[in-house]
Amino acid sequence: MASTTLKGTIVLTGANGSLGTCIVAKIASSYELASNYYGIYAVRDSSSAPALLKALQPRQKSISHSHEVISLNLERLENVREVATNINNRVSKGEIPAIRALVLNAGYLEHEQQTWVDGGLDATWAVNYLSQWLLTLLLLRSMDRENGRIVVLGSHLHDPYDEFNSGVMGGYFDDDKWKTFLTDSIEPIAKGTWSSRQEDPSWQGGLRRYGASKLCLAMMIGELQQRLNEDPLLSNITVLGIDPGWMATGIARRHPSYSFIRIIMPWVASALSWLKPSSMFRTPNQSAENVTAVMFGNNDATSGAKPKGLYFKGTMQAEVSTEARDKDKRQMVWRDSVGYAKLKEGDTILMNWR
Repeated sequence: MASTTLKGTIVLTGANGSLGTCIVAKIASSYELASNYYGIYAVRDSSSAPALLKALQPRQKSISHSHEVISLNLERLENVREVATNINNRVSKGEIPAIRALVLNAGYLEHEQQTWVDGGLDATWAVNYLSQWLLTLLLLRSMDRENGRIVVLGSHLHDPYDEFNSGVMGGYFDDDKWKTFLTDSIEPIAKGTWSSRQEDPSWQGGLRRYGASKLCLAMMIGELQQRLNEDPLLSNITVLGIDPGWMATGIARRHPSYSFIRIIMPWVASALSWLKPSSMFRTPNQSAENVTAVMFGNNDATSGAKPKGLYFKGTMQAEVSTEARDKDKRQMVWRDSVGYAKLKEGDTILMNWR
């Protein structure tokens, strides 16, 4: 199918996970989305993505969805650059349309384990934040400059003061030393010395590091949106964040009680989400519905204004944490990210990229 017949491209990371496959299934089963958008679905290994391939099966013979499944190793910044270069080249040649929605859905969570990737970076931080931050900056040249949306998947764990992080389901941040992620440098988080396995070998240590990576993503929403707004070429591009809620998905497979979580929690999530739709417990299918709404939702009905720099919990507009709104810390994280990603002049078309 020629790119001129399509409205845009959807790029989705983490497409073989529980939430990712549900998002893909929503797209593939919608005539409007499937027929008008080209899908680029990124997974760690494109030769082994059975859940994604199942989600791509057409529900109706009348619906056809042009797509491809690509390998993207978020543990390697070099591979992120290779993938972005390939997509950019194809968009510039008109082989595929401009990116209408870039969805940063990939997630990695360690509990009692801790690993590092190239450059001595904590794997959780590198996969969840830095590589997807770099991918976004590199792909800006291929974004639809009128209607493009960047959707960032968040988590309540980015905010130690979120009520869901206390009580029987939480307690990870009860000690005051965990209530602030950042001081004067991002290095302890980037290098994995903050809440390290050595400091806390329990499963909670890994959960906090996951929260730290999600804080950086939450900061990216406001900081990138501000820089886009100031860019005459990219000012119409929207950055939105969404917390999909607590779902029983494969991301928790390293938890010592994962067998229990996998069997019991889907029932709990289904029951609670039915009794209280605003509950943080949701099924992957419900969260996928919310994510696709953020990807393609309408502008403000009254003013026609585009939603910019907003954050949602499910369907409800919310705020990121106080720390994520700290402009000085946001700029520090951005500046340090440029260094860790080795971003240089010409890599991105964003005017204020430093």
